[in-house]
Amino acid sequence: MLVVSNTSPVMNLAIVGELDLLHQQFGEVIVPPAVIDELRLDTEFPGTENIRRAISEGWLRKEQVENQQIVLAFRRELDNGEAEAIALALQLQADLILMDERDGRSVAKSVGLNPIGILGVLIRAKQDGAISSVRKILNRLQSEAGFYITDALMQAILSEIGE
Repeated sequence: MLVVSNTSPVMNLAIVGELDLLHQQFGEVIVPPAVIDELRLDTEFPGTENIRRAISEGWLRKEQVENQQIVLAFRRELDNGEAEAIALALQLQADLILMDERDGRSVAKSVGLNPIGILGVLIRAKQDGAISSVRKILNRLQSEAGFYITDALMQAILSEIGE
């Protein structure tokens, strides 16, 4: 399965020590240069070491975006990481694009891409038996990574998966 990611799924899962969920589910995850820049790998922020390890192991890898005109068009509505991720997903004809932001997901869908966010990754991990509790990881994402999820959405997801 060919998967391209925006910054937030990689960064947030790395912060809470769950970045390997992406490797387990997708094998390889490809990111554009803008995402690498936004991950700020030259710092010692929480999760940075996990991201550097994924890159050195080769399952998280950078690939260049060939058509910068598409990136510029998307940048009218989105930040640079989102714009490059969508352009790269189109270029590679990716099966999925990892993206949490509502505007980015909307644009991705409008150009025929299939977005999945952290919530989808966690649900899949629970269904596959890779994690025992979505609630615990969501609580850590909120407290440690500043991940925003409405109470209503959180309850709906937890209810759907029986937690």
